[in-house]
Amino acid sequence: MEGGGVEVDVSAFRECLSLSWKNPYVLRLAFSAGIGGLLFGYDTGVISGALLYIRDDFKEVDSKTWLQEAIVSMALAGAIIGAAVGGWINDRFGRRKAILLADTLFFIGSAVMAAATNPSILIVGRVFVGLGVGMASMASPLYISEASPTRVRGALVSLNGFLITGGQFLSNLINLAFTKAPGTWRWMLGVAAVPALIQIVLMMMLPESPRWLFRKGREEEGKAILRKIYPPQEVEAEINTLKESVEIEIKEAEASDKVSIVKMLKTKTVRRGLYAGMGLQIFQQFVGINTVMYYSPTIVQLAGFASNRTALLLSLITSGLNAFGSILSIYFIDRTGRKKLVLFSLCGVVFSLVVLTVVFHQSTTHSPMVSALETSHFNNTCPDYHSAVNPGGWDCMKCLKASPGCGFCASGANKLLPGACLISGDTTKDQCHKEDRLWYTRGCPSKFGWLAIVGLALYIIFFSPGMGTVPWVVNSEIYPLRYRGICGGMASTSNWVSNLIVAQSFLSLTQAIGTSWTFMIFIFITIAAIIFVIIFVPETKGLPMEEVEKMLEGRDLNFKFWQRSSRHAEEVATQKTQST
Repeated sequence: MEGGGVEVDVSAFRECLSLSWKNPYVLRLAFSAGIGGLLFGYDTGVISGALLYIRDDFKEVDSKTWLQEAIVSMALAGAIIGAAVGGWINDRFGRRKAILLADTLFFIGSAVMAAATNPSILIVGRVFVGLGVGMASMASPLYISEASPTRVRGALVSLNGFLITGGQFLSNLINLAFTKAPGTWRWMLGVAAVPALIQIVLMMMLPESPRWLFRKGREEEGKAILRKIYPPQEVEAEINTLKESVEIEIKEAEASDKVSIVKMLKTKTVRRGLYAGMGLQIFQQFVGINTVMYYSPTIVQLAGFASNRTALLLSLITSGLNAFGSILSIYFIDRTGRKKLVLFSLCGVVFSLVVLTVVFHQSTTHSPMVSALETSHFNNTCPDYHSAVNPGGWDCMKCLKASPGCGFCASGANKLLPGACLISGDTTKDQCHKEDRLWYTRGCPSKFGWLAIVGLALYIIFFSPGMGTVPWVVNSEIYPLRYRGICGGMASTSNWVSNLIVAQSFLSLTQAIGTSWTFMIFIFITIAAIIFVIIFVPETKGLPMEEVEKMLEGRDLNFKFWQRSSRHAEEVATQKTQST
C-alpha cells in the first residue's frame, strides 16, 4: 500500500501466491471485496444467454431490436447512476458500507427479474442490478488497493478482474445448466442473488479500509488492520508513511475550499490522472468488449449457428478464455508493467477485429440462395419474398433483412444449398425442425462460421490480460487520496456511459450497416486507443501511491514507454541508497 520506494520485480507474482500461507488475511480481504467483481461479471454474462429465452417467452422482445437493447442496457443506465453516487458514498460512509449497499441493491434486482411477468418489470429489475453493479465496480478495486501491500497491489487488484471474468464464465455455465429447466431465464437471472448474499456475510466480518480510517481520524483501527496486513519489520514504516500522507491531505483540505469539479480540473495531478483514468475506461468499452460479452450468443448465431444451446456452448469458450486471460494479467501486470501490457493487448485486439470483419463480410456476401421450389414446399411463404420483383436474386441474408417477420429454413441435405424464405414464427420453426432442417432468424448458414469463433476467441485472449484489467488497476492507484473517491466515481461513470452507448447501439448498427462494418468501426477506435495510451497513460508499476502523485506533477510525454525516464531511475537509485 504505502511503501517506501519498494520496487516490483518478477517475484511479485510468486509473493502474491505465497500470501496464501504466509498471510491469508490479505487474500481474505481481497477475495471478499472482489466478489463485487464476480457480481459485475455474472450480470454481464448471464443476460447474453438469458436474452435468447426471454425472446422466446415475450414475442414483443423478439420482434423489437430496441427492446432487446433496452433489457441489456437499462442495467448500464443504473450502473451509471450507481457509479456516479458511489464516489460520494465511498468517501462519506466508507468502502465497506458502499459494497454492502451494492450487494443489497443487486439482491433486490435479481429477485425482481426472476419474478418479472412482462418486459417492463424485467427492465426495472435490471435497473436495480445496475445500481448495485455500478457501486461495486469502483468500491471493490478501491478497497482491495487500499488494503494491499505495494509489491502485490497490482496482482491483488487484478484478482477483482479475474473474478469479473470468472463471473462471466460461471454465468455461461448456469445458462447451460438451465436451458432445459422450466422457467429457463428466470433461474438464470435469479441465481445472481446468491453471490450478493455471500458477499454481504463476508463483508460484515471484515474491517473498513485502513486508508479511509486514517482519513477519518480513526487511526487506532487503521493501525490494527495494517499490523495484520504487513510483516512486523515493515508495519511501523507503513503506518508512518500513511499517517504523513493523510496529514498532508487533511491540511490541504482545511486550507482550501470544498472539493469541486472546477478545482479538481485546475489541479495538475488530478487533471492528468483523470485524462489517463477516464480515457482508459472509455476506450475499454469502445473497443467493443461488451458487444462480445453481452451479445456473444447472438454474434455466434449471426455467424451461422442456429441453435440457442449451441450458441451458448460456443460462447462458453469466450468466457472461459476471458477468465484465463485474467489469470495471465495477475502474473504479468506487476512484471511487465501496466502500459506495456495494455499496448500489447490493444494490438492483439486490432488483429482480432480484422479477422472478425473479414469473416462476417464473407458470411454476408456468400449466404445460401433462396429457392422458389424449397419455399413452395411450405405453406407460409414470407410476404416480402412472395411480392418481390426479382425473387430469383434473393439469398438468405436478403430474406432476413427484408422483414423481422421473415426467417430462413436451410436445405435438409446441406445447409449451404438453397433453402426457403418463410414467415417467422413458432409454427414455421417447428415445421422446419421436423424435417431435420435448421431454422435461422439471426444469421445465415456459412462455411466461415468457425472462423468467427476463432476471431472471438482471439479477441478475448488479447483483451482480457491487458485492457480488461489495467484500467481498473490504474484507476485504483493514480489519484491523490483526497480526490480518490470522487475521481474513481467519475472514471467508473465514464466506463458505464460508454458501456451503455455501445450496448444500446450494437444490434441497431449490425442491422443498419452490417456486422462486418460494425467491427470495422471498432478497429479504428482501437487504433485511436493505442495512440492515446502512448501519449497520456503513465507507468505506475511498483510506485507507492504518493510517488504516483509526484510523477504526475512533473510528468512530461514519454514516447519511449518501454524505458523508465532518467529522473525516475535516479529517484529509485536514491531510495535504494537511503534504505541501505
